[in-house]
Amino acid sequence: MASGHTKTRRVWHWVLAAFLVWAAAAYIILPRLWTHHERQPGIRHMPMVTQTKQGIPGDPIDVGLVGTKEDVIRAMVAAGWRPADPVTLKSSVAIVGSVVLGRADPQAPVSPLFYDGRMQDLAFEKEVGKSADRRDHVRFWKVLDVGAEREPVWLGSATYDRGVGLSHYTAAVTHHIGPDVDAVRDLLIDDLKAADAVRTVYQVTGLGPTLFGRNGGGDAYYTDGEIWFAWLMPDGEKNPKPAIIIAPPPAVGAKDAIWSAVANLVGVE
Repeated sequence: MASGHTKTRRVWHWVLAAFLVWAAAAYIILPRLWTHHERQPGIRHMPMVTQTKQGIPGDPIDVGLVGTKEDVIRAMVAAGWRPADPVTLKSSVAIVGSVVLGRADPQAPVSPLFYDGRMQDLAFEKEVGKSADRRDHVRFWKVLDVGAEREPVWLGSATYDRGVGLSHYTAAVTHHIGPDVDAVRDLLIDDLKAADAVRTVYQVTGLGPTLFGRNGGGDAYYTDGEIWFAWLMPDGEKNPKPAIIIAPPPAVGAKDAIWSAVANLVGVE
């Protein structure tokens, strides 16, 4: 029969073992599961959420492009996304007419969001329905002159406008976004691939898994927290071969599977 001293020592052994398992998980294993910036190390310490003019956290960063400004514009237009007009009195009146009268406005302006203190450099949209109250759209900011591919790097935020209403935070008129921002990100990347405008596609860590995010208008969103990058073809050339898809590290793939299960479990749609 074990003595009290032996039992106490066993308990301390179990406590020590549990502590070591926790430490390894918290400081070695889990960080490697969530972080994989190795394909675009220059963005490692950059913020992964935009801001409104008032400094309120906005939409998450969820898409990236590699290429010159001209490459981005050519590729997006080839993929069926139209450049958005700048916000002016004329364009604002046009978007109001589009929403109220239910008529098309394929280049309606998008409201300004800020990243690193700068308003978006480029914005594109893709109509959904007959008016500008519903549309897929994306804003891009040039964040690196030279990235891993020795070309400029752009970070973007792609979302779906589901209707016009009042901001939950400021009561200003705004578009409300749909919650599944990943669906718009995936659509954009698929459109670029379908247009043969992409050389390589890969994943980089973004905001991280988020089930109950809120943007600058108070709209709920959820995301697996990854940024899908597309390295664009140069000078408007078409890729004669399918784009190379670089799979994420196995641990990240497992994380994505867990994320999907958790999102379904809590009823996220």
